[in-house]
Amino acid sequence: MLKVLNYPQMIALGYFLIIMLGALLLCLPIASRSNVSVGFIDALFTSTSAACVTGLVVFDTYTQWSLFGQMVILFLIQVGGLGFMTIITMFSFFLKRKIGLRERGLLRESMNTLYIGGIVRLVRKILIGTLLFEGFGAILLSIRFIPKMGLIEGIYKGIFHSVSAFCNAGFDLMGKTEKYSSLTHFSDDIIVNLTIIMLIISGGIGFFVWEDITKNKHHFKRYQLHTKIVLAMTLMLIVAGTISFYIFERSNILAEMPMDEKLIVSLFGAVTPRTAGFNTVDTAALTPATKLLTMILMFIGGSPGSTAGGIKTTTFAVILISLWSSLRHTKSDNIFGRRLEDNALKRASAVVSVNLILTLSATFLIIATNASFSLGDVLFEVVSAIGTVGLSTGITGTLNTFAQVIIILLMYCGRVGSLSFALLFTEHRTPSFVQSPTEKINIG
Repeated sequence: MLKVLNYPQMIALGYFLIIMLGALLLCLPIASRSNVSVGFIDALFTSTSAACVTGLVVFDTYTQWSLFGQMVILFLIQVGGLGFMTIITMFSFFLKRKIGLRERGLLRESMNTLYIGGIVRLVRKILIGTLLFEGFGAILLSIRFIPKMGLIEGIYKGIFHSVSAFCNAGFDLMGKTEKYSSLTHFSDDIIVNLTIIMLIISGGIGFFVWEDITKNKHHFKRYQLHTKIVLAMTLMLIVAGTISFYIFERSNILAEMPMDEKLIVSLFGAVTPRTAGFNTVDTAALTPATKLLTMILMFIGGSPGSTAGGIKTTTFAVILISLWSSLRHTKSDNIFGRRLEDNALKRASAVVSVNLILTLSATFLIIATNASFSLGDVLFEVVSAIGTVGLSTGITGTLNTFAQVIIILLMYCGRVGSLSFALLFTEHRTPSFVQSPTEKINIG
C-alpha cells in the first residue's frame, strides 16, 4: 500500500495518523483535569491544532488539560514542528539503522529542501540545532518564570513555551492567571518578549537557511538565492510590520504604555503572525487596520522547510519580483544578480490561488452557518487556521461542530501544504509533448 503512494500522499497520511493518535489520547479521561472525556471532535480539534503547530484552541490549555494531556500536546507540537519523518530518522540514528534512498526522498519532500544530497547530515544538524535553540530559550524563560511561579512550575513552563515558540505553535500555559491570556501579562517583560521573538524567527526561517548560514557564516554574497530572499523578506516584513503596528495602535492599545513597552509590543505584533499565535495584547481590541495587517502577515507566514505555515516568504517574493518585472517590461525575473527559474511564478501563483480559494470558501461556509459572527472575525479565524498561526479574536470556542470541522481541515491543509493537499486528489499523468495552438486573450 505505502509503495504505491507518492511522497506528498505519504506525508499527508503520516500527519493524519499522528493527529488521530493524538485525538484518541486526548479523548481519554486522564487527559482532562476533571477526569471527564472532552469528546472526540474537541479532542480532534486540539490534536490537529497541536500537530499542525497552529495554536487555535477550544479550551484553555492549562485549565482544561491535565499534565498527561499537556504532555500529549507538547509531543504533538514537537513532532508537528520538526516533521514526523525527522523524528523517525532520529530513532533510526539511535538504532543505527541505514537510511534508504526512498526515505531520503521522503525526508527531502517533508522538509521542503532543494536537494536530496546531504539530507541525512542536515537532519542531524536540525535535531542538534533544535535542542540548542529550545534549550537556550527554556533557560531564559525559566529565569523569568521561576520567581513568579516557583522552581518546578517555572522550569516546566519555560520548556513548554520554548518548544511551542520554536515550533511556531502558539500554545501557552498561562491560564492559571487568566484563561486565554497567552503572554498578555508579560507585555512589558523584555527578556520574555525577545526570547519568544528569537525562537519564532529561528524556527520560521527554515532549516535550509540555517544550514547555509552555518556554512558561509556572515558572507552574504556566498549565500544561495533562496537564503538571500528569505532573509531579505523576513527583515522587510518585520520592519514594515513593526512600524505599521505602532502607527495603527499608537492611539489605541499602545496609548497608555511607556515608550519601551510600545516598541516591544509593536515588534511582537509584527513577528507573532508569522506564524506563532502568541499575543501580548488583546487581539480582539486591535483596530481594524491592525487586524487587516495581521491577516496579511498570517497569510504570508514563514519560510519553506520551517516550522511555520502560510504561503511562505519565497512565494510572496516571487509574486513581487514578477510584478516588478512586468511593470518594467523586462524579459526575465531577476533578483540579487540571479534569474528565477521559468516556472517559479506559475508555482507561486498556484500556491496563492489555492490558499485564496480555500480561505474564501471556508469563510463563506462558516459565516453562512454562524450568522451571529461578524465577517471580519470569521475571516481572521480562517486565515489564522490555514496559515497555522493560532491568533483569534475569541470565537474559536463558540464555533459549532460544522465550523470546527472546517477549521480542522484548514489547519491540516496549512501544515501539509495547501497545494500539496490539492494535488493528492489529482491523477498524475505523464506530461504530453504535444501542445495546442497559441491564441492571445486580453488580460486586465
